[in-house]
Amino acid sequence: MKKQTQLALAIIFLLQACSPKEITFKDAICIENITTIDSKNGIKENQTVILKDGKIFKVIPSGELQLSKNNTIIDGTGKYLIPGLWDAHVHFSYIEELAPRMFDMFLTYGVTSVRDTGGRIDFMKKWKEKSVAQPTTAPRVMISGPLLDGIPNVYDGSSAARPALSIGLNSIEAVAKQIHKLDSIGVDFLKAYEMLTPEQFGTITKLAKEKGLKVTGHIPLSMDVISASNAGLNSLEHMRNLDLSCASNADELLARRRQILLNENDEQGGVLRSRIHNSQRKIALQNYDDDKAKEVLRVLAKNKTWQIPTLALTSNFIEKPFNNSDWKKTFTFLPDSIEQSWKIKITKVNSTKIDSFRNTYVKWSFNMVKKIHQEKIDIMAGTDCPIFFLTPGISLHQELAMLVKAGLSPLEALKTATFNPAKYFNLENELGLIKETMFADLVILDANPLENIHNTKRINAVIKQGKYYSREKLNEIQESLSSNKPL
Repeated sequence: MKKQTQLALAIIFLLQACSPKEITFKDAICIENITTIDSKNGIKENQTVILKDGKIFKVIPSGELQLSKNNTIIDGTGKYLIPGLWDAHVHFSYIEELAPRMFDMFLTYGVTSVRDTGGRIDFMKKWKEKSVAQPTTAPRVMISGPLLDGIPNVYDGSSAARPALSIGLNSIEAVAKQIHKLDSIGVDFLKAYEMLTPEQFGTITKLAKEKGLKVTGHIPLSMDVISASNAGLNSLEHMRNLDLSCASNADELLARRRQILLNENDEQGGVLRSRIHNSQRKIALQNYDDDKAKEVLRVLAKNKTWQIPTLALTSNFIEKPFNNSDWKKTFTFLPDSIEQSWKIKITKVNSTKIDSFRNTYVKWSFNMVKKIHQEKIDIMAGTDCPIFFLTPGISLHQELAMLVKAGLSPLEALKTATFNPAKYFNLENELGLIKETMFADLVILDANPLENIHNTKRINAVIKQGKYYSREKLNEIQESLSSNKPL
């Protein structure tokens, strides 16, 4: 009997010695028993994620760590953790009255980083500086400064639809002077636009490379896609003017565009651009050549010219997500004047018949994104919000859904809004994965986004650089927006 008792005591001692000791992490947030999802590690169940000093301190299987009750513990059972989302194409300057609300609108929908693709530099710099000063309450902001355009420039401030987002540059010297100025101010990248000459465009890409800046933009109407990519375009927004280069008569269309760009009637930039688009897009799609498209895409792949398709924008007229109840709710977050204006315009859009060409163009866009993805050209998720009723925040989730509709898997779509933008800005060691030492920009979901990409909207909590926003707190922020009261 004595031996049996000694044996039992020995077993108990061994079990105690082998069981994990309770650990306390001071000033940390501990998320227990959660399923993590990122583009590198896929899906991992029953993980414990420790957040400390604004970063991911530890990621470990929950069974290997016994947390003491002295920790701040969040039960992640049945929930899913993804990296914070990026919207890689936004405009704070498009509706300046809306800009002060955009930070909260992004944050409550899990958008923890944004890439502003054009506007007045003094206005954009203001929001970047605010994001740097308030890293736990504001999304990270990367800015380009104004659109670098030729003469006549498109976004010249001549109407509400064409606010002053661009600078018209009349020479190579003017281009160089503007780039030096933007670089001294501290922009993160440059954006080239459609009315540039080939020589001006070449100057932009050359100087940007010297200064370590990436160049994004639209294909200048004076150029074709292959020439722009070969000249050093790092990324293409909206696939703009890609269609013109995938036609069997692409050379003929380019020659005609260059003739129109002489602008003998002295038209405004926006009017001239629209006239070219209206006269050539339909012809280009009627003459679409799959072999020509393959040639173009192979060059983009070789040159690593990334794509930001903005399918939510392209398909908005057809998909009409703004008629959904969850989208309509976001209109209450807008200033009253904008909310009322959007509602009136949406009524008109809903009563407008969709012409056959719009359907054709949208179908082409989805097919082209599928081909881009098959060519392994990197894609970033961006929306162009707040243009065309694309409410900041929720519209990014629509973009993810449209990318899946175009042929990406849900995990691949998530990658376009998490790891890829971080990689674009050489921040892949700081953001975009659920990995130790990375910034704690994270989103907790109530349902698996890999089963249904729409589950990215089922947000349980948002974490911005270690600060935890519960669903209740996110609701409070949204209610404050709706009531037009400052937080």
